[in-house]
Parts: sequence; structure tokens; C-alpha cells
Amino acid sequence: MTPAPAARTLVGSVLALGALAAVTACSALSAPPTARKADITPPSSAPATSAAPSPAGLTQAQARAALVTEADLGEPWAPTQGAATWHDGLLKATAEKPECRRLLDALYAEELFGADTRPRAAVGLDDVWNGSQLRYQVVTHRPADVERSLAWLRTLPRKCAQFAATSAQGKVTDVYVADAGLPEVGDARQGLRIAVVGATLNGEPVVLTLDVAVVRVGDDAIGLTHGGLGDVSADVTRAALDLGARRLAEVHKQGRAQI
Repeated sequence: MTPAPAARTLVGSVLALGALAAVTACSALSAPPTARKADITPPSSAPATSAAPSPAGLTQAQARAALVTEADLGEPWAPTQGAATWHDGLLKATAEKPECRRLLDALYAEELFGADTRPRAAVGLDDVWNGSQLRYQVVTHRPADVERSLAWLRTLPRKCAQFAATSAQGKVTDVYVADAGLPEVGDARQGLRIAVVGATLNGEPVVLTLDVAVVRVGDDAIGLTHGGLGDVSADVTRAALDLGARRLAEVHKQGRAQI
């Protein structure tokens, strides 16, 4: 499927942002201009009790303390009100190439580390101004397993640079995958900027833009997806990762100090 001229223009703008991010990652903001810095505290909705430590020693309470929340990002971010309509409409699809099909499955299920990995803590946030959504999770995983996820993500701009995705209803969209530059945070990292190009019932082009990132911090990792049909700011993505990696490192330091 070849996008219409208007869609091609939109896709060019989307993927240009990914290229720009690679150049400007070193100057990424530590927080968006409206952000308020907060102490390391769990979200107000988090349960008061905490589970036993994981094999790596990170408790659920510690993982919650490492999350990035709406208090950090400031306006217009708020706790999520549920999955956006584009989640099922554009991500519930399959592809011919196995690696591209795996990518779609991971995006739809929000399982960047594999279906057998459950986050120690996660938060969903909505941009109430433009409808974009951000999901942020902290995962305790063996570094070797995280490195395998990172290695897989690094292959996707080459293996799945452009492919067709087909929904269960037979609707076809074009998917574009580009490398996204990330700030030098954590011990290892990889980011992608993805554009899913479809059309409305009236034939008007619609583009879903997704930032996807994994950052390893010691024996733990951060997984992030940030997407929407409107403006998806790469600065917000980078700021959340920068703050989150520093927050997770501080949680590690506090945990060791308590031993």
C-alpha cells in the first residue's frame, strides 16, 4: 500500500523528528518546561503494602518510587482514563515478516520485554490537550535478558523500516520504523520512532506516532511507549527517560544504603 501524498508528507514529518532526535539527544531536557520536580515518592494511588524483594532486590514499593508520574511532567498530563481508540484501531494487526509481526504484538500488548515478563510497577498517563498517551514501566530482569530486548529493538529500523500491517477486518496500514536518539542515560538504551499510516472512512490520512524506548539501569530496566494522533513530543519522551533513569539509580543507591 502506497500512502497518499498527504500521508507521505505526514510520514516525512514524523520520521524527520526521529532523525532530529538522534542529533539533539545530548541536549535533551531533563524535564519539560512545565514540569515540577518531585521527591522520590510512589504515586498517590499505589497500595501501602509492598511485596517481598525480587531476586535483584527491588521491591514493588521501590519500583513504584522510581516511576515518573503526572506530577513530574506537569500540565497537561494526568492519570490515564483508559486505552485510546487508536490502540485497537491501529495496533491490533499482523504483518507478513515475523520480526515486524513481533513488533506489532509487543506494541499492542505493551510488552517490550516479552510476554513472560511482568513489570514491577507501571503507570499510564494521558495528555489531556492532544490525546496522546504515555505508559511507563519499571521491570526487574536479568541484564542479559534486557540486552537481548535491546539488541532486537536495534535491528528493527533495518528489518522493519517499512512494512504493511493488516487488521482482523482486513484494513491495511503502512508502518514506518526509524531509530530515535536517546539521552545518554542508564547503562544501555535503545529508542524507536514509529509511524502507523492509515485512513479514515472518508479517506483522510491518519498517522499514529509512537516513541518506544528501553533503558537498562543495573539489574532493572525502564520501558516506555508514548504515542498519539496529534503532536507526540520527543522532548517529553527523552525527559521522562532522563528523569526516570536518575530516579531508578537513586532508588538503587538508597536500597544499598539501607542494607
